[in-house]
Amino acid sequence: MSAFNVAKFGGTSVADFIAMSRCAAIIENNQNTKLVVSSACSGVTNLLVELANGVADADSRAALINQIADIHHAIIDQLSEPTQVEKQVHAILDIVTSASEAASYQSSHKLTDHLVACGELMSTYILTQVMVERGINAVRFDIREVLRTDDNFGKAEPQLDEIGSLAKELLVPLCQNHVVVTQGFIGSDEDGNTTTLGRGGSDYSAALIAEAVQASGLEIWTDVPGIYSTDPRIAPNAQPIPEISFNEASEMANFGAKILHPSTLLPALRDGIPVFVGSSKEPERGGTWIRQEVESAPPFRALALRNNQTMVTLHSAKMFQACGFLSKVFEILAKHKISVDLITTSEISVSLTLDKTDTSGGAPELPQAVKDELQDLCTVKVEHDLSLVALIGNQMENRGYAKQVFGVLDDFNLRMICYGASDHNLCFLVDSSSAKEVIQHLHGELFEK
Repeated sequence: MSAFNVAKFGGTSVADFIAMSRCAAIIENNQNTKLVVSSACSGVTNLLVELANGVADADSRAALINQIADIHHAIIDQLSEPTQVEKQVHAILDIVTSASEAASYQSSHKLTDHLVACGELMSTYILTQVMVERGINAVRFDIREVLRTDDNFGKAEPQLDEIGSLAKELLVPLCQNHVVVTQGFIGSDEDGNTTTLGRGGSDYSAALIAEAVQASGLEIWTDVPGIYSTDPRIAPNAQPIPEISFNEASEMANFGAKILHPSTLLPALRDGIPVFVGSSKEPERGGTWIRQEVESAPPFRALALRNNQTMVTLHSAKMFQACGFLSKVFEILAKHKISVDLITTSEISVSLTLDKTDTSGGAPELPQAVKDELQDLCTVKVEHDLSLVALIGNQMENRGYAKQVFGVLDDFNLRMICYGASDHNLCFLVDSSSAKEVIQHLHGELFEK
């Protein structure tokens, strides 16, 4: 295991000059931090996604590009030596201009990845210069030279063996004498095409890099001081969690806790790397350590909320005491690369939710081609405007848990309850309009009393 630490900074942590300066101070305060992974500046990725989706009107495109330029110039203008960085950022803005014009004629997942990656490419030029001007021996590194993926644009799969080999060859030696600043979220396929790991993939790529260099620790710096019992913006009495197990944190990430990308912990778990989550705005407040083994394992640890859920219900009398129906359903879904999240069944119907893994916004959709094939087997009902509520804890298969939870929710319509498959979670769907109220009721009863 390497003696050095990997630190990842999210979009709000590199939002402006002051935020980037705070990042530099955090790096200065930990001499073991030799590898820094940065997201795009706050708000930039959303603007790039909008351009990638295709903006036909040239004036509207120019306005969006000007917004992106203004975000970066506001930081560059405060540098002591801005000239070289300004040239580098302008070169990438030229790429944004040409790529967004191409997207206005015909968008594609490949073009989207090429375009949205520009956010990280620009932010890392600026962050490196901020650090250099503070006296840090920092160098910028293009992670696409190391983070190899397949060509599944929008949600590319990392090629672990290649990443490990290239990291040892290119990254580890560089980290011996420098603080290396690189990009999250992006990689490249074997042909050199830019790929992305999906929305939120900066955390995931940071963990992949930490695993590849066998780091001693991974820090994820965001805008909140660690992981809370739920989102404090929903339940003001939410409490910070000083320490949490990998299993619990993985469940929280998977079920919507925005502080972590669902796949983030997998590489760290494989290599036993402890993960720290803290606020770059208030590093003195500490944060949450995520470890394989923790001292405390309470029955209720946290509540997570995931919005924009799509539920698909398949109904057919042919299911009754029949073999192979589900096999046919999942064969169709697999053929079209539709990822399923939750599933419940009865004798003649099955309900499932669609997983959202790519870089586009909004709720996941069931493509018409998939719906047409499924309708040859059964009736298909698609519902939107749903939210997933997940209660995370330990040994949740024990008697009495369900009564505690559902007794609080008599006044709410619960859909598609999933309980028993894991002893770390209980989850269900509710109408999006009542989701926050459900979280408030549960948190008040299970965590505040």
